[in-house]
Amino acid sequence: MTSLRNESSLSMMRLKGLIRKEVKQIIRDPSSIGIAFFLPVILLIIFGYGVSLDAEHVPLGLVVEHPGPEANGFMAGFQDSEYFEPILYHSVQEAEKALIERKIMGIVWTRSDFARTLLSSSEAPIGVIVNGVDANQARIVEGYITGVWMKWLVSYARSHGLALKVPIRVKHRIWFNSAVRSRNFLVPGLIAVIMTLIGGMLTSMVVAREWERGTMEALLVTPVRVKEIILGKVIPYFFLGMGGMVLSVFIAIVVFHVPFRGSYLALGFASSLFMLTAIALGLIISTAAGSQFVAGQIAIVITFLPAFMLSGFVFDINSMPYPIQIITHIVAARYFVSILQSLFLAGNIWPIYIVNCLWLAGMALVFFRIIRKKSHKRLV
Repeated sequence: MTSLRNESSLSMMRLKGLIRKEVKQIIRDPSSIGIAFFLPVILLIIFGYGVSLDAEHVPLGLVVEHPGPEANGFMAGFQDSEYFEPILYHSVQEAEKALIERKIMGIVWTRSDFARTLLSSSEAPIGVIVNGVDANQARIVEGYITGVWMKWLVSYARSHGLALKVPIRVKHRIWFNSAVRSRNFLVPGLIAVIMTLIGGMLTSMVVAREWERGTMEALLVTPVRVKEIILGKVIPYFFLGMGGMVLSVFIAIVVFHVPFRGSYLALGFASSLFMLTAIALGLIISTAAGSQFVAGQIAIVITFLPAFMLSGFVFDINSMPYPIQIITHIVAARYFVSILQSLFLAGNIWPIYIVNCLWLAGMALVFFRIIRKKSHKRLV
């Protein structure tokens, strides 16, 4: 009876041996260290600098039909703006040709009666054409042009002692991301996407590699238990993945200057839950796949793509069709993206933090339960 109980219980000696074996395999296989530490750096640099929702240095065509102090003063507002790179054209037709050839993103021109109809006519004294291929950028550029126009119009009316009738005076107050930098929004979400890929890639090929190398058969004939095998693989890769997480957060704060207003302890706890969830999903893939190549391909499709497209990292979940919104609830990165964006930009918003942590904990428990059910100590 005693021997049977010892066989079914967890042995710390065997567990330490399995962990030591995994650590030695990680050291001997540079790809694991590369995935954990070099992949976050490369992806953060590529996405952090390459992906931006800000419209800056937009090439804009300017046309002045009848030069004058008013028209020249208005056009000077675009010359001084950091958002535009103005290009002067002699006619609207010439500017339209440049717009068709994608040399510029928009056109602003002042009509010949600009000075006369500036404040007295109901007709628009300026014309604006914006390239609408990219709808998001078109709306941003249109807003920038409107801002330049209103700023100049108020300044012109004040300098001439005229009353400018503005029906609504808006006072902007932007919370959480006062600089309106898309990088502050994207980089925290990008960390979640990267850690999903790392957690899935690190562990998706673990069991498959054991079968390919023939070491799994030797492991199964030993007295080790299934839960010891699982823990022996989870623990080393958990700390390896958390190391990559720390590096990613460091780069986000130091290199990209993303503000962090939350608690590092809260970040560490949520990151641990998410890493366990990602590792568990990777082990499920590794158990089902027959080779490292297949496991790697499945990991990219199941982990990276949903995390990138369905987590709210770039695309707003509320703007998605309702059936897709339902599917996003099974994407673990959705909850971690929400936690990261809150901790970085807003601080410890406990209702958001607790709810998303509960979702991550529940998904981790379900995934490890699946692993335990699918893992058997037999060769066939």
